[in-house]
Amino acid sequence: MTTFTINEQNEIVAFATAEEASTSAQTPFHTFSSQQELADLAASWPTERLLAILNSLAGEKPVKKLKDPKAAVARIWARIQGLDDAARPEPAAKTKPAKKAKGGAQVAKGAPAKGKASKKTSAAKNAPKGKKSAKAAEAGVPREGSKTAQVVAMLQRKNGATITEIMETMSWQRHTVRGFMAGAMKKAGYAVESFKPEGGERSYRLPK
Repeated sequence: MTTFTINEQNEIVAFATAEEASTSAQTPFHTFSSQQELADLAASWPTERLLAILNSLAGEKPVKKLKDPKAAVARIWARIQGLDDAARPEPAAKTKPAKKAKGGAQVAKGAPAKGKASKKTSAAKNAPKGKKSAKAAEAGVPREGSKTAQVVAMLQRKNGATITEIMETMSWQRHTVRGFMAGAMKKAGYAVESFKPEGGERSYRLPK
């Protein structure tokens, strides 16, 4: 299933798999694989951000006021389906080159994103064949040095990691940590335990 990511600069990228999305993204991001998941994310966004994303999409006529957030989500979902096609690998050994759409709209004052909101595509890499790759996929081992690998290492500690520790280590905001645990980690196959010790703060860990 194609997985989309959106970062704090409002760049939307399509990946062929959730694992690829979790290991390839280089900045704090949220993931979604359906219109409903996108709607759930958008529910917590300021109106300015949703408007900026909509206005940045190719084929959309810029508007100054957002009348119906649900309709905006539906239009965004429809427009990014072209990214879905770009993320699918070709039958041949080579994959499609990444394509980046030009243009975009300046983000309104108060929107969380910086600079121009844009969208881009990312070509999916064909998974290598053989027993070695099959075992790696089964184990769900993230790419060394990736964001997922760093978070997994913290969650594998005896007492896991507090949300503050993850925020400081990854330079993320609190909502980004929560979204990563509920989105990227879950889709990558990790069963993250969320708990709050008595007198402590929200923490996460991976069961052994």
